[in-house]
This record gives sequence, C-alpha cells and structure tokens, in this order.
Amino acid sequence: MGRLKRIRLILGDQLNPAHSWFTQTQDDTIYLMAEMNQEAQHPTQHIQKIVAFFQAMRAFAKQLETSGHQVIYQPISTHPEQSLSARILALIELYKVTCFEYQLPDDYRLDKQLRELGDQLQSSGVEVNAVDSEHFLTSRFELKQLFGDKSLLMERFYRYMRKKHAILMEGTNPLGGKWNFDHENRKAYDGKTPIIDPLTFNYDVTALVKEVERSGLKTYGELNSQQFNWPKDYTDTRRLLDYFCSHLLPHFGTYQDALYSNHSFLFHSRLSFAMNAKMITPKEVIAEAIQAKEKQQHISLAQLEGFVRQVLGWREFMRGVYWKEMPTYKQLNFFNHSRPLPEFYWSGKTKMKCVSHAVTQTKNEAYAHHIQRLMVTGNFGLLAEIDPDALDRWYLGVYADAIEWVEITNTRGMSQFADGGIIATKPYISSGNYIDKMSNYCKQCHFNPKEKTGEQACPFNALYWNFLVKKREVLASNQRMSMMYRILDKKSKEELSAHLERAEMLLTDLDGHLGE
Repeated sequence: MGRLKRIRLILGDQLNPAHSWFTQTQDDTIYLMAEMNQEAQHPTQHIQKIVAFFQAMRAFAKQLETSGHQVIYQPISTHPEQSLSARILALIELYKVTCFEYQLPDDYRLDKQLRELGDQLQSSGVEVNAVDSEHFLTSRFELKQLFGDKSLLMERFYRYMRKKHAILMEGTNPLGGKWNFDHENRKAYDGKTPIIDPLTFNYDVTALVKEVERSGLKTYGELNSQQFNWPKDYTDTRRLLDYFCSHLLPHFGTYQDALYSNHSFLFHSRLSFAMNAKMITPKEVIAEAIQAKEKQQHISLAQLEGFVRQVLGWREFMRGVYWKEMPTYKQLNFFNHSRPLPEFYWSGKTKMKCVSHAVTQTKNEAYAHHIQRLMVTGNFGLLAEIDPDALDRWYLGVYADAIEWVEITNTRGMSQFADGGIIATKPYISSGNYIDKMSNYCKQCHFNPKEKTGEQACPFNALYWNFLVKKREVLASNQRMSMMYRILDKKSKEELSAHLERAEMLLTDLDGHLGE
C-alpha cells in the first residue's frame, strides 16, 4: 500500500460494478465498505435481508480487490456499535488522507449524516466530494423540477420518461398507439398457464449466519442457510434477468396483480433486491426486456409495457417523490391513525387466509409482490387504522428489497394514503370482493367474502364500509371516491349498522378477534 490520499465510501446499496470510480485503479485511493449495526438494526431486519446484503457486499469487495483496487472491508464483528461517521474519521486520521469521497446516498438519514460529516471534515482541511451513484434514469431532483408545485401524476411522469429516453416509442407516439395496456393486464391467475419454477442459487451461508448471530443483531424471519437464494453479484443478477425474460415475461403483465397461494413468485422477476442494491441498472434491465420481446414473438407488447411501467415509471417516480418531500414526508399521517400493528403481522397466525399467506410467505422468503403488499397487508392496515409509523418499520424490516426511498413512498403514500394524496389520487382500499376476484385465498378461508354481515363475513367487508363512513368528511369530495359513496348510500340502515358494529368490535382487539 502506497501513500494514501483518498478514501472512498461504498454503502451497502451502492454495489454498482459499472460506476466510473472503478474504470481504473489508483494507488492513492482506498475503498471503505462496512457492515454496520447502525444500518442492520434500522429497524429490526429480516435475517434474509441482512445476509443478502452482507453476502453481496462481501462479493463486491472481493471483486474490487480482484480488479486491483484497494479495499478496507469491516465485517459486522468489527466495532458493531461504532457509527459510520466515527469509522470514517478514525480511518482518515489513521492514514492521514486529504480527501474523502462518497456516492450520494438514497436514504435521507444517511445523506444528512454524510453532509454533516463532510462539513466537519472540510473545516479541518480535508477535501470532500460527493458524486452520483450513476444508477437511476433520473437525477435526484428531476421530478421536483418537472412538477414544481403542481400535483404529482405518475402517468404524466411515465410518459415524460418514455419520451426522454425513447423507450417503447415510435417517434413522438407510444409504440402500439397506447401508453398502457391495463385492460389486458392485471388478471387473476387462470390456474392453467404453466408456472415455471423460480431460478435458485442455493448458496451455503451457514458461516455468515453464525457471524450475524454472534454479533447480537436482532432479526426476524426464517432462513435455510444451505439453500440461500438471493443473488450476490452482477453475474447472478444477469441470470435472474435472463431467466425472467426467457420464461416469465411472456405472462408477466397479464398476471402481475394476481394473488395465488400455491406459488410465491408467479411470473415476477425477483430483481428488486438486486436493483435496489444497484447490482444492475434499470437501463440494462429495460433494454434486455425490450430485446427479449424483439427475439420472442410470443411476448406481447402488453406484457413488456407492464414491466417497463414498473421500472421506468413507478420506481423512478417513487424516488423522485422521496427526494421532493423528505424529511417532512416521514411524519405525515393524514388520517391520524394510531393503532398498534397486530401481532399476526409478525406471526402470520390469523384466520384471514390472505393476510396469513402474505405474512407467512414474508417470514419464509423476505418477499411478497406489490399486490400482496398493497391490497392485502396494506389494505388491511389502512382499514384497521394502523399507525403508519408502525407499518413503515414493518415493511422496511421484513422485505429484502426495502430501502427507505422506495418503501416509505409505497407504504405511507400509495398504501396508507397517509400523505393525503401526494402519490395516490385516492386511498387503495377494497372489501373482500377484490381479494376474492384476484386470488384463490377465499376458497380456503375461515371467512366468506360473499357474506355481507355476521361472524362468517369477511372482516374486510365491515372494515371497508366502516372506513368510508368514518372518513366521509375528508374523502367525499374526491371524485374517484364518488362511486364508492353512491354504493354506500344505497345500503339499508340495518345492513350499514351491522357493518359498523362488527367493525368497531374487531377494532377493539384485532388479534383477539382475528388471530388463530
């Protein structure tokens, strides 16, 4: 090791092998990567999430070293209680470096921490440079600049992105003459289309799990340490992407919203963890999906557009909202909900089949697709008046792909409407009917979605009508809610009273009435 001049920090979700930092080796530069208690306990994390990130970070550090870069890697056993700032300051002092550089974090808390550290270092004569992570298709504040003070509309943003990046376009018009193909997508699984087994990696992470256990980190969930199936590097991620494009994309759009108890992944790509860790760029993912359609005639434009919309539209939109609205976004609670999270969100022990399946799958896989999160656990959380802070902590902790910029916008915004409509134009709520229509859950459930009232009636029904009644004052003027309220007004006093009484009874003790 020669005379060091520069320390560069790489965070756990900055594992981008194509970053310009790594185009050439520099004898005066060393890269710092650290497994941090500070991050692994913010909040309590699923064991698979911790192991997936640590495995990927270690693989990335090894890749850098193999390429000739100098790396300081601090495993979780290294001063786990020490803050990131303290570690950086100690190394700057140890090596007498004159320059500290980092990639802009995608977490407001870390961004603030590093900005404050940067001010401290600059005041002591150390040069500080922050650079882009070179991952996203938008700059941090591009959405803010695009909309200004106007209402945020994902559709407008999505069309802007399609045009800007010339994706699925014919000149200035959308390919196929339409911007979206929702009417062809989002169907319930037909039970006939063959579901392909997921691609597996089967890593043995026994030693890493033991290391995590020895460190004293609190964790949640299950893990098979000899068959660990999260990707650890770019090569794994490319395999996942290729597998998706070859086997799953032909049916993705059609069944992207389907709920099915017999299969955890259906036709979903399972790329979100790798993308959010920045192992692969959205640009590459989109390009590969488009190329797959060009090669495979049986992939329809509807399937492709449904996928592109999630990556190019929704994902980039959520990041833009995050940086436009933080830090106040994290405190928003439009409905002033305050109920604690039911215990069955951790155990899965509830008589509601849909919630039980989503939570149990989450425990076992650290994964659930977007409709499981939005219309099952999210829908119930909103109807049951759960504190959005508690839901944020839960979603952020239990899913391997959950990074705050994408989690909090989806949870507090899209799912809970706690932002009062910054993201969603209406609350995403439903009775048991939607879940029955989109799933096979209800056929196996203790409750019956067709029953309007009574003990066997689906709890979603009573909670749904109760929500509409209680929130009428703030929601009745919302045009997208008008049909819901017209149906509400047609209900007899007797039926509505029965719904309200049952809802209030359930809300007094959710675990007692709905737990197993």
